[in-house]
Amino acid sequence: MARQGVHVTVFERSHTLGGRARVVRKDGWEVDNGQHILVGAYTELTRLLRLTGGSPKQLARLPLTLHVPGRLHMRAAALPAPLHLAVGLLTARGLTWRDRLAMLRLMRWLKAQGYAPDPAMTVADMLRDTAQTSTLRELIWEPLCVAALNTPIAEASARVFAAVLRDSLASGAAASELLIPRVDLSELFPVPAARYLATRRGTLRTGNAIDGIQSGPDGFTLSGDPGRRPWSQVVIATAPYHAGALLASTGACDRLAAQLDALPHEPIVTVYLALGSGQHLPQPMIGLARGPAQWAFDRGMLGGSEGLIACVISASGPHEALPRDELILATHAQLEAELGRRLPKLEWSQVIVEKRATFACGPGVFRPDIRTPLPGLWLAGDYVESEYPATLESAVRSGVACANAILVRASR
Repeated sequence: MARQGVHVTVFERSHTLGGRARVVRKDGWEVDNGQHILVGAYTELTRLLRLTGGSPKQLARLPLTLHVPGRLHMRAAALPAPLHLAVGLLTARGLTWRDRLAMLRLMRWLKAQGYAPDPAMTVADMLRDTAQTSTLRELIWEPLCVAALNTPIAEASARVFAAVLRDSLASGAAASELLIPRVDLSELFPVPAARYLATRRGTLRTGNAIDGIQSGPDGFTLSGDPGRRPWSQVVIATAPYHAGALLASTGACDRLAAQLDALPHEPIVTVYLALGSGQHLPQPMIGLARGPAQWAFDRGMLGGSEGLIACVISASGPHEALPRDELILATHAQLEAELGRRLPKLEWSQVIVEKRATFACGPGVFRPDIRTPLPGLWLAGDYVESEYPATLESAVRSGVACANAILVRASR
């Protein structure tokens, strides 16, 4: 909208931009508020990164690689689809021919379904119906599902997971590439976006909470807006559990507010372990198969502090009952066991818990449209209707859709 000459004002409750995708500073360390992975198929997000002046060097572009120490190594080849996956399967270590044929069987089944299986089907149902092996379930499908949908396979939507697989494993090598930030998440997008907005007569108000929205004949007034001016268009770009209260405050969106409040959520826990200089993982990103964490990222190999490891625990599970100190010890012990070597004493550690990180992406879950019952009041976020799960890409797409719809209204 700013690019088209609209004077945009952004109200941000926090003093740090980015929401869940932002930097956190503690004890002299700078880490992200959770480890985010982008893929080459995230076309709208990468377009906005370029638009706001981002450098390609800020993202490490890695071939899709699934590496579980001592158990699996599979890397997609730099070839057009489906050859990149076929060659990756043929050269994979840790898979039997039975495993390879089962994976091909699933991909053929998805293609026959148009990558749109029955909306009521779960990922567990899909894996059972296509006779996936226990090795594939444990080392590939289950960790990919919880990483993408943040929902256990028994409860996750097969249709949404199919869209993820279509745009990663079933697309070309560029679309399936992993794009892992080399800079902190604030520097990747929020800071450049703020600069872009400022040079186009936009206003950014951090530390400014909006607690209510009132609709009147002249537009919308916002409780917490120091200017108390009426606004012709308002986009609620918050988490759904904050959006519900804002919608309810209008007095005209009670049903939608109740639907958002009823959305189930899943947590994400990120455990940062500072192991010190000289400590590295065998790959920038590795899978972990023995719990509690499912993935580990070597931040030292991605532009961060040497020896800093980010371990990600997606979705709900027994780890939620552990005190933070015990969770750190359990994750450290898991990393030692899966790497097959002793690790040094921790120099520093941090646990970041997002109890309601994403909505639970089950079959038939309610996802609203960008439009609300009040003309001129819009919703943007990763929970808005999309074929993708709760990702940065789905959030960006909803924001772009709001901007385009507002520009169309303004041109009438």
